[in-house]
Amino acid sequence: QVRLVESGGGLVQAGGSLRLSCATSGRTFSSYAMGWFRQAPGKEREFVVRISRSGGTTYYADSVKGRFTISRDNAKNTVYLQMNSLKPEDTAVYYCAADAGYSGSYYPENYNYWGQGTQVTVSS
Repeated sequence: QVRLVESGGGLVQAGGSLRLSCATSGRTFSSYAMGWFRQAPGKEREFVVRISRSGGTTYYADSVKGRFTISRDNAKNTVYLQMNSLKPEDTAVYYCAADAGYSGSYYPENYNYWGQGTQVTVSS
């Protein structure tokens, strides 16, 4: 079992920045690929970004490419999401998730563990 706890959300003006963190329990963090997803009110959960186990490979949704940066620190069992140039359409609950598989999936159903989410609100 892996427990994920997100933090760092909040209210920010358009053009501002936030850094989300996702701390995980256990000593097997490096055996999981990690992803960030988000869900806005009335919308389905959508893929944001994914990082490989080593951190050497990342994949971003087009909507955040060039503005968001994912990273991980396997020694600290933590994955980060640096969000710059935020837009009102980035407003959502952000979730981190752990994937034990090797398919490189962008689909929520392929992720094994989820955090409780952290709210990000971007005002215009």
